[in-house]
Amino acid sequence: MKSFRADYVFPVYADPIKNGIVTVDDEGKIIAVAESNKPPGGPVQQVSGIITPGFINTHCHTELSHLKDRVKPRGGLVNFIKDVQSLRNTDREEVLDAIAKADQEMYDNGIVAVGDISNTNNSVAMKRQSKLYYHTFVETFGFLPGRATEVFEKAQELLGEFKPGACSLTPHAPYSVSKELFKLIKKYSDGADDNLLSIHNQECEDENKFYRYKLGAFLDLYDHFGKDISYFKPQARNSVQSIIPLLSSKQKVLLVHNTCTNLKDIYFIKRFDKKINWCFCPNANLYIEGRLPKIDLFVNQGFNITLGTDSLASNGKLSILSEIQAIQQKFPSIGLPRLVEWATKNGAEYLGIDDEKGTLDPGKTPGLNLISGLDGFKITPDTTVKKLM
Repeated sequence: MKSFRADYVFPVYADPIKNGIVTVDDEGKIIAVAESNKPPGGPVQQVSGIITPGFINTHCHTELSHLKDRVKPRGGLVNFIKDVQSLRNTDREEVLDAIAKADQEMYDNGIVAVGDISNTNNSVAMKRQSKLYYHTFVETFGFLPGRATEVFEKAQELLGEFKPGACSLTPHAPYSVSKELFKLIKKYSDGADDNLLSIHNQECEDENKFYRYKLGAFLDLYDHFGKDISYFKPQARNSVQSIIPLLSSKQKVLLVHNTCTNLKDIYFIKRFDKKINWCFCPNANLYIEGRLPKIDLFVNQGFNITLGTDSLASNGKLSILSEIQAIQQKFPSIGLPRLVEWATKNGAEYLGIDDEKGTLDPGKTPGLNLISGLDGFKITPDTTVKKLM
């Protein structure tokens, strides 16, 4: 057994424990979490900082890792999509090497589980040998109604390549999935025992403008890719309000980014019997659009909130600590204990792995992170994360 005493222990299922002690066995299973006046038998290693469970990254694109520093920042979502599509097909060995390095980077940064978006089979081999838990979201793209069945069937074929690992079939985003394709995914989800959904949502104002008025930069995007969308009619409401009725009520749904989601959207969603979760990837939002979601609007609304890194195409690093720091800088009223809960327990609950990860409950193997270089509970430029177990 190993025991660690830290300035604070964040068990997450309970309040932070000052001078807390965590005891684990050689496999990383939590034996006990105790106050310092109840030390376990045997030696205790003193560490400086805060001990937390391992981080859960609920939104990543490992297959885009070779695009690090290759996409111009702050060019807006439409230009980002164009750049990614023009750059993503490159030497396969370069792609595979970057995927492996991204996996190791997340491990080194205290991440223990990942919700990973895939449009190809490039990450299959990495996931089979990784130390991390992966749930793969096989994305569907198809805004032309006539191609819905073809797109859906190809996605099912790709899904089979990720089995028996945890995986599911999901829409990409409102602007890239036709109503007909949404209906096929809903029928599939309603008949499946477990088909988690993860949808890119409202990353820019032009997405809402397109759905409300059929105006804005997305018209140029469809023209750029040679798509005739004359069939599409303005919906007179924001994108998320337009697609929520098309989603399964049986499966958990993760709405990712939410850069331009407003309070009316949140209240609209509450009217429906949907299992909605929210994921924020602030550093990617800053990289692509140069702005952050109004994250404080989502607090205390009764929804599960998680964190993600997005890809190295839109982020300088794959670090959940860095995402926590970005949120704390802009929204200082959101305290570190709550942010750690978003980064651990909530992500594990969404991915359905909370029986093993997410909190420091005895019997779990959640991983142990040590966050050092803090100013009280405030993250500083010197704050780091180290993997203890």
